[in-house]
Amino acid sequence: MPEPISESPNQMIRYAIFGCGSTGYNILEELLKDTSEILIFDRDKKRVEDLRVQKYNAMVRDLKNPELLTDVPPFSIALVLANDKDANIAAVRTIRQMQREAYIIARAVDPVSIKLLEDAGADLVVYPQQVVAQEVIEYVRKFQSARKARELYELLAAKEGTLGIVTHSNPDPDAISSAMALMAIAQEASDRKLSARILYSGDIGHQENRAFVNLLDIKMERITEAVLKECNYLALVDASAPGVNNDLEKETPLIAIIDHHQNGGEKVGRADFVDVREEVGATATIMTEYLRELEIPISKKVATALYYGIRADTRDFRRGVMPSDLIHAAFLIPFTDAELMDKITSPALSQETMDILGSAIRNRKIRSGYLFSNVGYIRNRDALPQAAELMITLEGVNTAMVYGISETTIIISARNRDIRLHIGNVLHEAYGDIGDAGGHATMAAAAIPLNFFSTVKSKEDLLMLVQEALLRRFMKVVGLEKKEEEREIFEL
Repeated sequence: MPEPISESPNQMIRYAIFGCGSTGYNILEELLKDTSEILIFDRDKKRVEDLRVQKYNAMVRDLKNPELLTDVPPFSIALVLANDKDANIAAVRTIRQMQREAYIIARAVDPVSIKLLEDAGADLVVYPQQVVAQEVIEYVRKFQSARKARELYELLAAKEGTLGIVTHSNPDPDAISSAMALMAIAQEASDRKLSARILYSGDIGHQENRAFVNLLDIKMERITEAVLKECNYLALVDASAPGVNNDLEKETPLIAIIDHHQNGGEKVGRADFVDVREEVGATATIMTEYLRELEIPISKKVATALYYGIRADTRDFRRGVMPSDLIHAAFLIPFTDAELMDKITSPALSQETMDILGSAIRNRKIRSGYLFSNVGYIRNRDALPQAAELMITLEGVNTAMVYGISETTIIISARNRDIRLHIGNVLHEAYGDIGDAGGHATMAAAAIPLNFFSTVKSKEDLLMLVQEALLRRFMKVVGLEKKEEEREIFEL
């Protein structure tokens, strides 16, 4: 018969540890910081004696024995931690059968036993080697982050004059807030001997983006040759190379490049400092990390901008979000202006945006999960991604491509939820040789200059003439080339 324990059978115990080797003992010491309501079961008599000498409530029990829980009071949480796979599986089965309300955490000794323990009834299975590996990787990342932050700080500390911080074309909140954070770091590092100016090209057309800039009173300047000459140094944020989705010449010297993805497979540009990470969902996350590592005070304005930048680029934490995005967004929340945030996220919808959304709905064509829609002539190019966001929500649509034409450019915005497809790479392959194209796996854009066609008066007629060639390029890349489907798509 198993040895009885002293507690009353009706007394609820918080923790029961099954198997108290090195892993179990380390967990025991941590649990004792909170409570002494712990029962320990182990088959090794000498180990149990040693635990009793230390005043722990320990019993000799065989985890494989079906009578393991005889005379054992109820417990809230079971930790099954032996280094014997069969013993752990047997113990989990017994616990689940005898104490159905207990929450069971079990240790897997190899990858195969993970599924076996889950099938036996474990609520959570932990594979220590995997946990250790993840902890080591997390430590390495933190070390690298701290080193990169210090490297950037020291680079800027040695500079004097004017730093031009260049965002990608038609900048979004992620790019703008990242530029604001870099400005704060530059001023702190140089003891304000280095001033900074935020430079951009294109338009800030999306109503939320305009509200973001206006309400936070963000000072931005358009890129011109004159402005660039006034800058002693240039840095690039939320873009990975000069000339790629920005108006800089490709050989423009830079002191820093900070981005969270590569554009359509383009090589990362050269700079004194480069930090391009694909394992984060927003450049604003990287910038927040720098500010934290460097212990630079974050103003309410910068905190609000960075939080909104992370939130916007991850689509309210639903698209491409990584643990670091959530961690740094949570850090920013106490410093943000909640009232301003509400105003930014609730702007009025312009008439033109509404018209473009209506055109995208009316002109949509769907074939094999791909949606194509021609919205014609547009003045506000930021309405195009809003239309693409709307189209991808339609039932049966895995990839949506919305396109229109401005005075000088054919503009394409695409969204994707097919895990087999990287839409940024698709657009780059289809249009990279004739324009600027690329993006993420789930969202991408392309801008194709009209060149000598820019003088044509009827832009909509021009788009109708060239759309077949444009769509054929896309369909060739994704393998959608059935003739009957092509004809139906082109009949817009």
